[in-house]
Amino acid sequence: MIKLLLLTLLGITLAAPVHPQTAKIYVWRNEKGVLVFSDSPRASAEEVKTKPGNIIQSSTSIDTEVLDITPQEMIEKYEVVINTPKNNATIRDNTGSIYIAGGIKPRFKPGLEVQLLLDGKPHKKPQKHSMFSLRDIERGEHKIKMLLLDEEGKVIASSESVTFYMHRASTH
Repeated sequence: MIKLLLLTLLGITLAAPVHPQTAKIYVWRNEKGVLVFSDSPRASAEEVKTKPGNIIQSSTSIDTEVLDITPQEMIEKYEVVINTPKNNATIRDNTGSIYIAGGIKPRFKPGLEVQLLLDGKPHKKPQKHSMFSLRDIERGEHKIKMLLLDEEGKVIASSESVTFYMHRASTH
């Protein structure tokens, strides 16, 4: 008898409508720019204001006329730096070899590529990482720069130009 009474009370409690003052709806755009609705808040979410007295039930839909639901392009700001060599470094290597290492922030995503410029000209083809090994670089002053390219080959970020000096011993 008590079990039946408890089950009935539990059923009535679960079947009771939720009042708008207690139920909150949040909206945000995911990484693809699609609107997401939820009853759980998150960092970039905005609360959807409902009209007083409305009871939201699963059979009714939410009025989204006040929301901007046009897809928006998510543009990330990338930062590209050349870590090695340091600006104005002298590289002493008789073979003219140099190792170049860069960094990309935020995280390097699939589809992006890095193009190395040596003395203002592209050095080989773009690649999927920011480490380069160059050989047979002539002695003297050289400038390098890294360009970050998106899937279409468009430059979305670039590093500062770095100057280095290649020192190769003379064989004369």
